[in-house]
Amino acid sequence: MTLSPKIPHLRKVGNTQQLVAKGRPFLVLAAELQNSSMTSGEYMDTAWQKLVDTNINTVLGCVTWEDIEPVEDQFNFVELDKAILGARKHGLHLVLLWFGSFKNGLSTYVPPWIKTDTKRFPRAKLRKAGGVVETAEVLSIFHGEGCRADAKAFARLLQHVKEIDGEHSTVVMVQVENETGLLGDSRDGSAAAEKRFREPVPQELLHFLAGDWSNLNTDIKENLAHFKEQSSPQGAWDQVFGKGPHTDELFMAYHYARYLDHVAAAAGKKEYSIPLYTNVWQNYVDPDSDNNFPIVAGGGGHPGDYPSGGSTSNVLDIWQKFAPSLSFIAPDVYLNDYASSCRKYRHRNQPLFIPEQRRDDYGARRIWTAFGSFQAIGVSPFGIDTLEPATNPFTKHYGLLKSVAQIVLDAQSHPDSSVGFFFDEIAADGTDSAKPFVKDWAGYEITIERCFVFGRPGPGAGMVIHLGGPKFLLIGWGFQVRARSLSPTSHSTGILRFQEKLVVNEETGQLRTLRNLNGDETRSGRFAMMPNEDPDYGGFPICVTIPAHTMIAELELYSVEAEDDA
Repeated sequence: MTLSPKIPHLRKVGNTQQLVAKGRPFLVLAAELQNSSMTSGEYMDTAWQKLVDTNINTVLGCVTWEDIEPVEDQFNFVELDKAILGARKHGLHLVLLWFGSFKNGLSTYVPPWIKTDTKRFPRAKLRKAGGVVETAEVLSIFHGEGCRADAKAFARLLQHVKEIDGEHSTVVMVQVENETGLLGDSRDGSAAAEKRFREPVPQELLHFLAGDWSNLNTDIKENLAHFKEQSSPQGAWDQVFGKGPHTDELFMAYHYARYLDHVAAAAGKKEYSIPLYTNVWQNYVDPDSDNNFPIVAGGGGHPGDYPSGGSTSNVLDIWQKFAPSLSFIAPDVYLNDYASSCRKYRHRNQPLFIPEQRRDDYGARRIWTAFGSFQAIGVSPFGIDTLEPATNPFTKHYGLLKSVAQIVLDAQSHPDSSVGFFFDEIAADGTDSAKPFVKDWAGYEITIERCFVFGRPGPGAGMVIHLGGPKFLLIGWGFQVRARSLSPTSHSTGILRFQEKLVVNEETGQLRTLRNLNGDETRSGRFAMMPNEDPDYGGFPICVTIPAHTMIAELELYSVEAEDDA
């Protein structure tokens, strides 16, 4: 199928994909609103300019089932239309978050006519100690009425978005549900679910796991030991996969994936074929962490502590196979290791998008890893509309990324041409746990480390892009680069040129030289320094380190071959 260039879509570049909006590749510098902010056009009128001033180009906001279909078959898009028109007026794009059947492992955003009709729309059952069964506040996925009603509403939503926005591409993606899965138990204990659990495991799943074993990620393989031991696994779920919560999670993941695929394929994609995805409340266990967060914030390490059956990394392969109408699966990253999460959700070369993450300095620094090392489509801190641009760390990070977006997109289209990194604050006792980033490029070992200062080193973040040969583009602050030729006959490696650059044209990524840097700015030709805006001189009487200015520089290296004494 040939897509109209007007319709937002994903295109393959290198070993990943990029979002195309209005016919051009688009780097998503996004932010998610507080949960229900976009249900009110009046409230959003107070927020749009604040979002623009934060250098955001895309806003993630909810469309709730209870608001658009308060009475069955009677749809109301008044507030949604206000949001779309408001975003368009301010030059912003939108990603709509469909709070339909599921939101954070519950069904709190379904309409009243569903909440009050438990016969037509049964709830999942939670198995408790002593044989006690509790009714959960979440639709059971083992009854067809909920899925059919959700698909119908979602189809109507996409149809309306196409009608009001098809010629404008204000809306560039839609998230299907939110953090799907079952909380409170590893699987649904209702009679319908129990019947399905005792039936033979579907052949399509068995064939997939056996036939694609070499491509499965290691996280899911850890839960398939019993399956792998059998020469021809057949039977009910616990017979094929063994008894335990891991089998319950596999069971729920398969059925949740098919549920969301039905909503996306049979409904949304037929109406308006823009990229659809779903997000993930990840599992989280870190006994060595000093974070004192409540267990619900991190998810916990057992299915049911986090939403069981959601597309966590240990069932991601199942979701990718059985929800093919979703363009990708997107991780929410709050407490999990950021780089590890990025790596896991590039599985099978799917594109990376982080729809929720921390909005503080700690979170902002990490986005450079997503863009520079994992070719992210975009990232999105949560709850951005309750921060002021002047104190929001994303204003600075997004401001720089906005100016070099085309350069970043170009680098993403060439595999292994860039790396992103960050350096956190020095510990209170003065120790620095940050390790240098080391990468081999074009015959040079490139080392990226925290920038040298005389006083207390500050945090840093950025990316280095290999431009070809001995040339590199440095973007960011609080770091320095040194290099060593890997040639066995090289005598020394030096800086041939180090030039501060200024963006001339953001659309093309054209740069011009602003200053030639040397001397103190290179520590006598040994380091290409990208300092912070306010370096700490530590009482040293000479201001050797200059403050950051454009935060963009081009470095060209050279090496000297050892002379033959003979």
